[in-house]
Amino acid sequence: MLRVGFVVNPVAGMGGAVGLKGTDGEDTLREAVRRGARAHARDRAETALKSVSGAGIEVMFMTCKGEMGEDPLAALGVPCEVVCGHGEKTSAADTRAAVISFMSNGADIVVFVGGDGTARDVLQEAGTRVPIVGVPSGVKMHSAVFVNTPEELGALLSVFERSRAVKEAEVMDIDEESFRVGTVASKLFGIALTPDSSEHVQAGKQSYPSGTASDEADEIGQYISDIMEPGVTYIVGPGGTTAKVAKAMGLPKTLLGVDIYRDKTVVCADASEAQILEDLRTDRDARVVVSPIGAQGFFFGRGNQQISPEVIRTVGVRNVIVVATPSKLAGTPVLRVDTGDESLDIELRGSLKAVTGYKRKRLVRVA
Repeated sequence: MLRVGFVVNPVAGMGGAVGLKGTDGEDTLREAVRRGARAHARDRAETALKSVSGAGIEVMFMTCKGEMGEDPLAALGVPCEVVCGHGEKTSAADTRAAVISFMSNGADIVVFVGGDGTARDVLQEAGTRVPIVGVPSGVKMHSAVFVNTPEELGALLSVFERSRAVKEAEVMDIDEESFRVGTVASKLFGIALTPDSSEHVQAGKQSYPSGTASDEADEIGQYISDIMEPGVTYIVGPGGTTAKVAKAMGLPKTLLGVDIYRDKTVVCADASEAQILEDLRTDRDARVVVSPIGAQGFFFGRGNQQISPEVIRTVGVRNVIVVATPSKLAGTPVLRVDTGDESLDIELRGSLKAVTGYKRKRLVRVA
């Protein structure tokens, strides 16, 4: 029987859809709530737990009381042993205490639901003494310890239960204050052990800073700018490649945010999910322009949660434009989605024609 320590960060990712690019710190959490942010960590936790139930493996869950693990397990009728509690308001210290309790109770692996900040807290106590794996529920998730989607946790644990094979993986974290003003100050926090399965565990984020890649991105930006239709709304996601679209129009771009353009003007800069949906209510002829994260391949569900399932469905899957330089695709052979809506993810998977240059497209697989 696999002994799994299971902990949930209940507020992970709440800042994403409302444009805060993270939820680290009490002030940020309060602002997220003020903006109408919704907690979704429990939904992600339950989706992951359902996949474990269907994987055909024997698992004994140890967890933290209440919303940090006990509640989603109980909602699905999954037996568990509560080995730790938490304060009136959950905190990083509660996560760290949970990991200590799991290890003292003989956990074979620690599964956490959260983002890079939660991964950092788990690693601080786990070190390389016990493998860890994250269910993605944050905003950024640059670390290489996350399962691709919550639905894949069961398959991953099944692989791990049989082989017990692990690999070293980087846990990254960034300065959210810098991130919110357009600067990625990403740094290596430490090395964790995670199940050795490239099929189910995402790669760490990579950048492609070469001059050639920049020229390729300029070409893509000019092409998208040239094909923009009058009266059509363009919702442009974060990233260096998408920033070239705004550059070609001679307009500003929120590098790490989502911006709305129409008729070569800025309609809304650094838009939240609510602002995007409000605009779409009056003008539904729209396109979404996004670029995948290097090496990971995600073009939805990592750092662009403002472009929510409701936004994508309103715009229409056929109106999603994925742009990627040939240099990026060379290191990212498979693209991925993790919108939080399983049926939408299925609709997006298969293959698509990514824009790779001026009037150039390449057929790529979406897993």
